[in-house]
Amino acid sequence: MVALDIDGTLVDHAGVMPDHIREAVARVLDARCPVVLSTGRGWSATQPIFDTLELPPGPAVCSNGAVLVNYPPFELARVATFDPGPVIRRVMELAPNARVAVEVIGAGYRLNRLFPEGDLSGEMRIETIEQLCAEPASRIIIRDPDVPQSEFVELADRLGMHGVSYAIGWSSWLDIAPEGINKASGLQQVCRQLGVRPKDVLAVGDGFNDVEMLEWAGRGVAVGDAAEGVKKHANHVTDTFANGGTSNELNRWFA
Repeated sequence: MVALDIDGTLVDHAGVMPDHIREAVARVLDARCPVVLSTGRGWSATQPIFDTLELPPGPAVCSNGAVLVNYPPFELARVATFDPGPVIRRVMELAPNARVAVEVIGAGYRLNRLFPEGDLSGEMRIETIEQLCAEPASRIIIRDPDVPQSEFVELADRLGMHGVSYAIGWSSWLDIAPEGINKASGLQQVCRQLGVRPKDVLAVGDGFNDVEMLEWAGRGVAVGDAAEGVKKHANHVTDTFANGGTSNELNRWFA
């Protein structure tokens, strides 16, 4: 099985997918090897990539493992949730200007303030902090484009709450999910569904939310643009995205 992150692995940070990546994924599919998207994106932002790659019906790991989808047709296979109230209230104490989004599976987000254009997709519904705290959540996103990334790393440390896991994203972005939920836990369930052993999985990613996946897979490959803190968890580091790192790795095995 091949497990692929999306942003920085299949598409650049403008959301553009090069033709050589589509062609490389097509070769994997031609070899009758399952390709599973494994992403921090919600399903509404994952589906266009699934469709663009013309993947056959099957699973996708979304929201950093909190949501597992079978598609097409759309079916929720698993949703992991937690009580967002304590986390959101603590974030507001430590970073009162932060933007908070609670994922609405398959639809969009409930949020206290709009995020920068292009950050999120789907329906956006503005709510009060208390409304955001009121219902179980599969994923919370904390974002403040006006502070440096280093402050967000510190924020995660200061939150220090039990029962949740943290993933530092790009550009002052913090994902919060139920404890023990990550891309690796989602892919583990997919492996059971497809009858694949983890040691027979090739995983490619570039972000801190890919670390567990890269460690778990039989072959975990970091894209060359990844931070050193990500690369050290990979079995191999391929070329940068601009130099065709993802397609080079796929073509190594499926050309």
